[in-house]
Amino acid sequence: MAKEKKLVESITSRDVDFAQWYTDVVREPKLCDYSGVKGCLNYLPNGYAIWENIQNELDNLKRDRIYTAQEKTERETKLKAELAAAKAVEEKNKGQINKLIADAEAYLKAHYDSDYYQAVVASCKQEKVQAQQKYQATVEQLKKEHETALSKLSNQQEIKDEKYVHKNRLFDAKMQLDKDCQAIKDRQHAAFDYKYHLIDMLRLSKFTVGESLAQKWENYKYTFNRRDFLLRNGLYIAIVIIFIILCLIAQFGKKVPLLTVNNILNILQQASPRMFLALGVAGLILLAGTDLSIGRMVGMGMTAATIIMHKGINTGAVFGHVFDFTGLPVIARVILALLVCIVLCTVFTTIAGFFTAKFKMHPFISTMANMLVIFGLVTYSTKGVSFGGIESNIPSMIIPKIGGFPTIILWAIAAVIIVWFIWNKTTFGKNLFAVGGNPEAAAVSGISVFRVTVGAFILAGILYGFGSWLECIRMVGSGSAAYGQGWEMDAIAACVVGGVSFTGGIGKISGVVVGVFIFTALTYSLTTLGIDTNLQFVFSGIIILVAVMLDCLKYVQKK
Repeated sequence: MAKEKKLVESITSRDVDFAQWYTDVVREPKLCDYSGVKGCLNYLPNGYAIWENIQNELDNLKRDRIYTAQEKTERETKLKAELAAAKAVEEKNKGQINKLIADAEAYLKAHYDSDYYQAVVASCKQEKVQAQQKYQATVEQLKKEHETALSKLSNQQEIKDEKYVHKNRLFDAKMQLDKDCQAIKDRQHAAFDYKYHLIDMLRLSKFTVGESLAQKWENYKYTFNRRDFLLRNGLYIAIVIIFIILCLIAQFGKKVPLLTVNNILNILQQASPRMFLALGVAGLILLAGTDLSIGRMVGMGMTAATIIMHKGINTGAVFGHVFDFTGLPVIARVILALLVCIVLCTVFTTIAGFFTAKFKMHPFISTMANMLVIFGLVTYSTKGVSFGGIESNIPSMIIPKIGGFPTIILWAIAAVIIVWFIWNKTTFGKNLFAVGGNPEAAAVSGISVFRVTVGAFILAGILYGFGSWLECIRMVGSGSAAYGQGWEMDAIAACVVGGVSFTGGIGKISGVVVGVFIFTALTYSLTTLGIDTNLQFVFSGIIILVAVMLDCLKYVQKK
């Protein structure tokens, strides 16, 4: 009882000195202690510091070889006894500590906002008004001084100099206003933040969901910058506005609703194969490169997949040879088609990657060469013939609709997850960002720029192969060399809109996903409204131009 009474008496009364009472509540039960580092604190529950020291000593004892086995045993037994005693003290005082913490939180909740924070907010508002008035008075005074000075001058050069000085004085006044406003903003933010600092000391950073959200919202408002916000999100805002306008036109002009479940599912279906292509080229853009051969690879993959998965003798020939794969089981033909698509696409991307990495050739040139070679080979070998459809039961096997839900979307989701893992959780992914950001520094750090570059192209080829194979199944064949024309622009544009920077080393998978959905939805909406395909290219070009412009502005701002 005496000890309990002494513990209570050691705490200053809350009514006498709230700040000291709060410090006593935190310090006396050993909730917090000063660190050996100046300006830092260790936030520790009662008894935990003792337990931690003992545990450390136990660990050191196990590693220390100067003690005999008997000495270690005796020392370990003693420390375990002390540890048990420390835990007992902690458990004994736990209820009292929790009660003190609850009392402190209750008082904080009842009085902090009303007695302190709201007064700070009101004071800050008043100070903002005063700062504006001070600025306006300064501007008026500078204007009078400027007019007086001009009235005394006749020399044109002197007049010009006076105007220049006046302009600088106005700029200084505006900077002072911004400085004063920022100081006011800082004071209000500090007042808000101090409440959670007190809670942090009591609970050791164990905030509720509401408290965490409140802090995030306050930090967002505090760090918000209009220019940065528009640079990051201006294009998305514009696209959303365009979609709203298109929906209104479709609803009231064409009498065709766009925002229906069926239309959304159709957009997702169309976006799924394109997701593979965008994910592939995104890795190349991370290296400050690109790929102009995507569309032709889609045509090549579509043609090969259609030939293999066609039922019966093919209607066209390849280099004069007519294929018939119906002797193989259906599932074997599906797998074979996938493997052929992946191999063909990977071979060509590897070639482009080799020339890019070995001879420092820009990907624009190496992939453009690929584009011409692929189109020429496929067109020459097939005489430009469009092959017939694939076996009708294959789509229901690979991408069936379950309850109206197209499972082709699951293939795209799987691709997104795998590529996200490669980018963010593997050494190759980390090296990819490093090489894209600064290849010279990456090379000095021991990263093989050649291997990373070729690896990015190989990964792109695998994704292109999957995408063309999936598109073939979605479209039930109809493969030809001309299929996929312009798809490279959609894939590149999706990446750029999604924030993958052409400067290299900057990009997120989530941005690529958003970019693909944006362009697919835009194309689908314009097609539904009957907009000419050529005009759709105009929309895409404008979006690409604006996206790259915003990206360049962000880069220039950083520099």
